Amino acid sequence: MKPITLKLSGLQSYREMQQIDFDELCQMGLFGIFGPTGSGKSTLLDAMTLALYGKVERAVNGTQGIMNHSEDALYVSFTFELSSADGPKRYRVERRFKRTNELSVSNTVSRFIEVTAEGEAVMADKLAEVTRCVEDKIGLKMEDFTRAVVLPQGKFAEFLSLKGSERRQMLQRLFHLEK
Repeated sequence: MKPITLKLSGLQSYREMQQIDFDELCQMGLFGIFGPTGSGKSTLLDAMTLALYGKVERAVNGTQGIMNHSEDALYVSFTFELSSADGPKRYRVERRFKRTNELSVSNTVSRFIEVTAEGEAVMADKLAEVTRCVEDKIGLKMEDFTRAVVLPQGKFAEFLSLKGSERRQMLQRLFHLEK
């Protein structure tokens, strides 16, 4: 998976719309996210996970407390590219949330979109269907994505300490070795 664009607003410390152009960042082949503790580095990874799977691993129940306290709406959009036998394919996942109380949010919009030169096609527009499309296209459930791709703070040690059978099952899913 190659990240293309990330847009977010209302998530943690990011009140106003922010856009990250990964094509520009990756022109030299590698980039880093740097900053002091609390500056929002992990929130960028949370935004990707929230767009893809509709929840954030480090939040209670996946979404509690993720919205900026001064906002009533949260938006994430993540465009990415996948390699295929027919060439690269682009997809965008968009999700909107609204505040239901001080800590809880409710998903109001979820969309999985295929982006082509001819235009865009919505492939799914319901919460569970969007997540299923992401899992099908990427080939990873959230648990595997956060263990193998994002590795949130404090989770690397957990990844290393998985029991043999758990590690084997995860690697089978990652490399499609179930058969």
